[in-house]
Amino acid sequence: MSSDPPPLLDLRGASKAYRRGQAEVVALDQVSLQVAEGDSLAVVGPSGSGKSTLLSILGCLDRPSEGEYLLGGTPVAALDDRALSRIRNRTIGFVFQSFHLIPQLSVLENVETPLLYGSSPPDEWRARALACLGRVGLSHRADHRPSELSGGEAQRAALARALVTEP
Repeated sequence: MSSDPPPLLDLRGASKAYRRGQAEVVALDQVSLQVAEGDSLAVVGPSGSGKSTLLSILGCLDRPSEGEYLLGGTPVAALDDRALSRIRNRTIGFVFQSFHLIPQLSVLENVETPLLYGSSPPDEWRARALACLGRVGLSHRADHRPSELSGGEAQRAALARALVTEP
């Protein structure tokens, strides 16, 4: 008898509330979902519907006020900040809405940045970053600063940075 692997993402009855002055704002209310490895998920909805809050929880940037979140079968609530940082670096690739490229660094250096916190040897960083820039069609912009990129190029640089750790 074979057992199926646990879902990659398993959110159970998650709620998230924030305080805004005297008011409590409920951003998520009893959300449950499961995503298996290899599945695709689109999170859509109107402004203020909790999409960013949901993604922050799934990406281990925030925790639900109520409910449970298991990542690959591991309860996220049991993990300390160091373990969560390691998961964010090795398991999850982030492409933020505003990209968060570091203006003082070249595009190549921005893509290399997540590797500073990983386990790959430093002599591999440049090759891995260049390979990711090649995958998104930005090899020719590696030495440019983020301010010299178009919006689409900045988005692709952020995507290359998310992929460089092979999450």
